[in-house]
Amino acid sequence: MTCFSTYRMIADEDSSAVTGRLAWSPAKSLWISAMTGLALAFAPITASWDAVGLFLVTTIITLWAGHSVGMHRLIVHRSFFAPVWVARILVYLGTLVGMAGPFGMIRIHDTRDWAQRQSACHDLFAHRYGFLKDAFLQMHCALHLDHPPAFVIEPKIRDDRFYRFLDRTWMLQQLPWALLFYAVGGWSWVIWGIPVRIAVSLTGHWLVVRFTHHGTDRPWQVDGAAVQGVNIGPLSLITFGESWHSNHHAYPESARMGIEPGQPDPGWWLIRSLQLLGLAHGVKQPGDLAPRSELRRAGLQSQGQTLARNRPAAAGPVPTAGGDSA
Repeated sequence: MTCFSTYRMIADEDSSAVTGRLAWSPAKSLWISAMTGLALAFAPITASWDAVGLFLVTTIITLWAGHSVGMHRLIVHRSFFAPVWVARILVYLGTLVGMAGPFGMIRIHDTRDWAQRQSACHDLFAHRYGFLKDAFLQMHCALHLDHPPAFVIEPKIRDDRFYRFLDRTWMLQQLPWALLFYAVGGWSWVIWGIPVRIAVSLTGHWLVVRFTHHGTDRPWQVDGAAVQGVNIGPLSLITFGESWHSNHHAYPESARMGIEPGQPDPGWWLIRSLQLLGLAHGVKQPGDLAPRSELRRAGLQSQGQTLARNRPAAAGPVPTAGGDSA
């Protein structure tokens, strides 16, 4: 099975995930530096119980509903479908994380996913650099491949006027909230609700991505892939299920990442709640996906269809995806 996101990466015989040059990315670097600098300089002197509470609530909402569910599982992997208005709300919340707009997020994610699925990839995609160097390169630089695949977003997403607007203005989307926070709680709310939230979210995202590609808890192996995912169970609640990353590499189109018993997955809980409310449909789980001959349990031989029959099954019937989805 090919992950949906790789459909956007159109490779030819010259495409390579290995050769390229690293260069400073001014917009990304200045944005992250500004948010982190403001957080470090002003968070200690503006801290209050209500400001910290605002930070916690807004961080949970944007990362949980926005990044994990809206950006990652919906718009990138199409693991479920939702009415247009629901999808737009989720993607908008994901934009507020402060990482990129919807098109930027798709490009970042799909390029990395495509590279990791090749037999060899650049050290940046595999997080092979040392801790501090990896932090700098991932958050302040960009890799320009010598022979990248073509990147094509499907028209339904590409031509959506709301997504286009978000992608052009994703940094500016913080301004209305900054004004609201200032009006309600003054500068302490602005500092903790915008730069502290963004700095923690972006740094935390890098940390999770790094450590979910380094470690030993790899119950699934994707043969032929340069990079394997790692499960980090203790982080599952604060990452909203994203730390079940070996599971995710095995079943990237699954809306459920905590696929084994005892694997909590808050992102899945939200999608399931939307489904029960009639606001999500076509929800995919591992049992709904086509077999992958290259996928095997770690330590076992690849078994193709036999393994597929033994993979985690879906919980109940899956509704048919409709045409009103994002």
